[in-house]
Amino acid sequence: MNKKIQVFKYVLFDYLAALVAWVLFFLYRKVFIESVKFGYSVPFQADKNFVLGLLLIPPGWLLLHYLSGYYRNIFRKSRLLELTQTFVVTLAGVIILFFLVILNDVIATYKNYYQSVAVLFALQFTLTYLPRLILTSVTNYRIHSGKLSFKTVIIGSSRKAVNIYKKLKKSNGKAGYKFIGFVSLKPKQTGPLKDYLPYLGDLKEARKIFANENKVDEIILAIEENEKKEIGYILNQLFYSQAHLQAIPELYDILAGRVHMSSFLGTPLIEITHELMPAWQMIFKTLIDYSVAFTLLIISLPLTGIIAIAIKLSSPGPVLFIQERVGRHGKPFMIYKFRTMFKDAEKDGPALASDNDPRITPVGRFLRRTRMDEIPNFINVLKGEMSLVGPRPERKHFVDLILNKVPHYIHLQKVKPGITSWGQVKYGYAENVEQMIERMQYDLIYIENMSLYVDMKIISYTLLTVLKGKGK
Repeated sequence: MNKKIQVFKYVLFDYLAALVAWVLFFLYRKVFIESVKFGYSVPFQADKNFVLGLLLIPPGWLLLHYLSGYYRNIFRKSRLLELTQTFVVTLAGVIILFFLVILNDVIATYKNYYQSVAVLFALQFTLTYLPRLILTSVTNYRIHSGKLSFKTVIIGSSRKAVNIYKKLKKSNGKAGYKFIGFVSLKPKQTGPLKDYLPYLGDLKEARKIFANENKVDEIILAIEENEKKEIGYILNQLFYSQAHLQAIPELYDILAGRVHMSSFLGTPLIEITHELMPAWQMIFKTLIDYSVAFTLLIISLPLTGIIAIAIKLSSPGPVLFIQERVGRHGKPFMIYKFRTMFKDAEKDGPALASDNDPRITPVGRFLRRTRMDEIPNFINVLKGEMSLVGPRPERKHFVDLILNKVPHYIHLQKVKPGITSWGQVKYGYAENVEQMIERMQYDLIYIENMSLYVDMKIISYTLLTVLKGKGK
């Protein structure tokens, strides 16, 4: 089943639900509220308020559902959680509409407000939830009947791997797993699982095995007690995989990330999700990134002109410094900054800046202390390559050096790099690889504790650094 088509179905029915709910609610207000108020039957008219409601309210509901994260994980929905989420989002939306629309209604008594809220909630919730229930039930039926399945790979090859394979196979495909093979921890360590599934390779080949083009949907981690020390290595190797990761229950207490129990026909598995922020917070973070970046770029235009003139007068060379950096999931991008060094400062090879670095121009030193050299980073934010807050992006040369010493540095690439970060607040510009590794510890702490509150706190510290001119 195509994911985009499935999402489209939910979006379409949510839109129609909001459309019909608004029409029925508008009729209710005319027949039962205004008619009682004026003492005669008020005819229905498609006036300006009705048309504006048709144009604005359904898209508003879709936006609210999107911000709640409803359209994520579209094939793995729990009907009970769906009921709860629909109830909460509908309640929030009705409260918003109360202040935007209902509060301005013509009423006979204040009881009409309560009646309007109750009717709108009942209409919106019922018309939204029933199609969702049908769609989700149909999807679950298709999974249980074997008509919809997910390509699944087991990591591990020993007794536990065989046991979990047999248990899941007993469901005759009702759990949706379509096993295509297994991956061993070490080269040619096929174990007893080779009698049941094809051998795909070992963990060193994980990036190729789990590449997006192979479209592996599920990964089940089933390793023995004496293999638990390999957990860190396993997670590093699976870093770029977009597949859904689950593990046998014995491993839940040592796996990083939020965990959720799931049970398929008596076979419990632990769902390992690395969604670092709640869906609504992640979406709001993105919206804040774009809106703040756009606003600050416009506001800073006069300052940008002054900086550009100062750079050109201080030393020959371009105003902007453009360089390739490593972004989210290791994808390279070109970062934009104001030039702070003399031309050809790295003609002898990549080198990090240090205190009293002779390569830095006088204007550049001021720009670095006040962080104004990073104003062009807002262009990268608008391009979707960076965020306001996130680990600073590094060059591939230094990323490779760090990965050789600290392999779990790769986990910084779970998120978009940022204009500022907790590590940047603590260390500023690192002068060597050792400082980059030390700064990394703070960025890892940030990733494990990501929230809008933490972002605001880091931004406030950054603003203090800018105002005091104490940037390193």
